[in-house]
Amino acid sequence: PSFGFLFDIDGVLVRGKTPIPAAKTAFQKLVNSQGQFLVPVVFVTNAGDCLRQQKADQLSHLLGVPISQDQVMMSHSPLRMFKRYHEKCVLVSGQGPLLDIAQDLGFCQPITIETLREKHPLLDVVDHDRRPNVLRFGALLTNSITLFVIPLPIAVVLFGEPVRWETNLQLIIDVLLTSGYPGNPYCHENDPHIPVLACNMDLMWVAEAQSPRFGHGTFMVCLENIYKKITGKDLKYEALMGKPSKLTYQYAEYLIRAQAAERQWKQPVQTLYAVGDNLMTDVYDNSWENELASAAAARCRSVLVCTGVYNPHMEVPLDTRESITETVFHGHRDFRFEPGLVEPDHIVPDVDAAVDLVFQLENFTP
Repeated sequence: PSFGFLFDIDGVLVRGKTPIPAAKTAFQKLVNSQGQFLVPVVFVTNAGDCLRQQKADQLSHLLGVPISQDQVMMSHSPLRMFKRYHEKCVLVSGQGPLLDIAQDLGFCQPITIETLREKHPLLDVVDHDRRPNVLRFGALLTNSITLFVIPLPIAVVLFGEPVRWETNLQLIIDVLLTSGYPGNPYCHENDPHIPVLACNMDLMWVAEAQSPRFGHGTFMVCLENIYKKITGKDLKYEALMGKPSKLTYQYAEYLIRAQAAERQWKQPVQTLYAVGDNLMTDVYDNSWENELASAAAARCRSVLVCTGVYNPHMEVPLDTRESITETVFHGHRDFRFEPGLVEPDHIVPDVDAAVDLVFQLENFTP
């Protein structure tokens, strides 16, 4: 095969934990009788709350085909390349097995928000029921601080939306405004602040509910606006990864080529088909294909399905060349909005129709 697939997961293959019916049908067309994939396939998700192997196991169960962790790209996967931070202490925010995820990516000294909260119990006071008993705490203050000795973070890594937003927002702001010394008074002269690396900019995502739900991008909007309200300055990111960042698609293309090499397919991959449900992440900004000039893939084509965030509640347009724009920009603050970048190459009802379309375009017969 001279082409490969980049599949989004939420809204394309599943809604929450419920598989979309067309997904199983589609994947039966992508494997042979031994369960081997006929074309290179990578699952590119903006989720970041689990290890790749766990996501691969979930997909194997849902789709009925064997999927390896090397076919799965989480929003945090490109952090493997940020080796300059791997030996240093980093504060990680999100949910799921955060320490396991961080260590799997190469970080040697990750600390969680909860660990930081335990060391500085006077900082998290929004929830009255979780406030420390100040009288009792005052008597044990010295011993408490001595008890919890942890390294100071030199960077903040945002894996995904956390559970207790008020706690995470408070302590991340504390770390940024004290250069990693959250027990100290704020210093507004700390500019630039310590590095922030963020994964997954999705404002919303689709689960079983009828309307999209808040994503990590919504948490980031809160963090950015709180920081600017306090300091008068914009929060700066050392790196933004997850769709639609160029870094994410470059890494996904690398995984596609690795699959083709492992199967000893000699023909170079000329075209990648990105199948997604969100104009702002799965379709927006395909200019990254220019960055891959030295790699195998020459083109990327976007295929938009109507089973997730983008659902027109109407018949699929016959002429997909018509410009499709959103009146409100749901992309991240640091991505400039251009209507031309939210025009999918193709619109189809679901992922099964997407696979049929690609096979037709490529004259590929399984």
